[in-house]
Amino acid sequence: MKIKKLADGLWPVMLTPFKENGAIDYSALLELVDFYLEKGASGLFANCLSSEMYHLTEAERHELLTTIVNHVKGVVPIVATGNFGTSMDEQIESIIKINDLGVNAVVIVNSLLVSSPEEESAMVDKFYAILDGTSNIPLGIYECPEPFKILMPPDLLSELAKTGRFLYFKDTSCDTNQMITKIKSIQGSSLNLYNANTPTVLESLYAGASGVSPISANFYPELYVKIYQLYKSGENRENLQELQEKLTLMDAVTRINYPMGAKVFLGMRGLKIKPKTRIKANKLNYEEQLMLKTLFTYLEKIS
Repeated sequence: MKIKKLADGLWPVMLTPFKENGAIDYSALLELVDFYLEKGASGLFANCLSSEMYHLTEAERHELLTTIVNHVKGVVPIVATGNFGTSMDEQIESIIKINDLGVNAVVIVNSLLVSSPEEESAMVDKFYAILDGTSNIPLGIYECPEPFKILMPPDLLSELAKTGRFLYFKDTSCDTNQMITKIKSIQGSSLNLYNANTPTVLESLYAGASGVSPISANFYPELYVKIYQLYKSGENRENLQELQEKLTLMDAVTRINYPMGAKVFLGMRGLKIKPKTRIKANKLNYEEQLMLKTLFTYLEKIS
């Protein structure tokens, strides 16, 4: 069943576990999904950059999403990137196929609509071509850093929100002032803004963001759930600021050799996920391993 508005709160950007031979590890995937849900995730962003989506085949992306949708069974909504392909026709066909897998919204990577950052103005026609070619499929927007980052102009965001087709917007501006402008531009619509940036989490919530979707939620999702729930309960802002400061400092460590570092950390937390990625990355050096171990010890102290 399709929904008209997505849940507020934490939306982890999902990792993809791999076996030693490089194949997707579906047993570890199901354990990871359960981990997100047990820690209080309101929804899941599957098949995103953290999922190594550009390193998966179309068949793998489809099987990955089918497995997640069937396992979650509607407990929380799921969104997934869908506009793969070099032409508009290919991207539209890809969106339709991803929608047919049962996700709640198909997310459009805005930078895949154009060939360079200089062609930002061309995004407008491409968005409307997708709207015309995808019937009533619920959609989302992702300011993905790859292949390059294009921030959504607030006026375009406002126009797209007015169509009633867009539900999920992942903001990667890392700038509260920009988020405030975007939040105002979509106010009263079905489109929710989810902040990808940890240092601005609290500021963005007070500005009206619907939730958060940061990479560090792959390390300790419960802390993002906690700050969101405390915010919603009207907790004293000074107490919230203390947690925000901790998250900001911890965030610096989570960026180390991501997403491999996240997989190593989840292994420390007891998940059977291997430190295997398809992204070219060096193994963690001694200093990096020590920093992750220190982060794990610190997490145990503050949890």
